[in-house]
Parts: sequence; structure tokens; C-alpha cells
Amino acid sequence: MPPSARWLGAAGLLPFLLTALAAWTGPEDWRGIALFALATYGMVILSFLGGVHWGFALRAPEAEARYAAPRLGLGVLPSLIGWAALMLPPVPGLGMLALAILGTAGIETLAARRGLVPPEYLRLRWPLSLGAALCLLAGAVAATLPA
Repeated sequence: MPPSARWLGAAGLLPFLLTALAAWTGPEDWRGIALFALATYGMVILSFLGGVHWGFALRAPEAEARYAAPRLGLGVLPSLIGWAALMLPPVPGLGMLALAILGTAGIETLAARRGLVPPEYLRLRWPLSLGAALCLLAGAVAATLPA
């Protein structure tokens, strides 16, 4: 895993942290904007995670051809879930995004056992996914705070 993947991945957590923090500590009239920014970024990242699997599928050796359809499906499903989550109110939408990010990592862990996902990707993916999910869930809790 190139070092740039580590620091860019960590930098990718900053929007999660900043928007969740803004939802908790910013002025009341910013909360809705912060929560929408958090959900939108969560949707973008979830879509990005799906796109990784298109890359895996398109670069797969011929011996892995039978996994092409599930890989491509895993590439599309996160975008659809993210889109649906963005249309929900903040609490269920942010929760749905958190679960989808963790669920995708769980499916990737199963795929890694078959040699379909590089182990070094998972070593990067899980800490980032946990950080993102915690921020999304923190945003969902912030959405329940009295106005």
C-alpha cells in the first residue's frame, strides 16, 4: 500500500470529523447544514467505496472471471444505498450510511478470504470505515438535540 493511500485516506476523514463536530458545537442554525454536509459526504464516500470494486473487477485475472458480476454489483449497490440515505431525514439517513460503510467493509473482508481483495486494503479500510461510521452516528445523535 503506497504511503499516499494512508495519508490521503486519513485526510478523507477530516470532512467527516469537521461536519460532525459542527453539528455538535456550531451555532444552532448551522446544525441542519452540517448534517446535510455530513450525509452528502458520506454518500460520496460510500459511492467511492463501490467504485473500488469496479476497479477490482476490471483488473481481475481471468481466473476470477466468475466473480465479475458480484464485484460489479458491489460496485453499484453502495451508490444506490447512499442515494436513498440522502433522501431520508438525518437520523435514519446517517445511520443507514454508517451501516452501509461498515457493511461494505464486512463484505470486503469475506471477499479477502477468497483472495479477491488485497489484505493491505482491508488494513487501511477498517480504521477509516470505523472513523467514518462513528462520525456519521455522532451526526445522527446531534440531529436529535433540541433546537
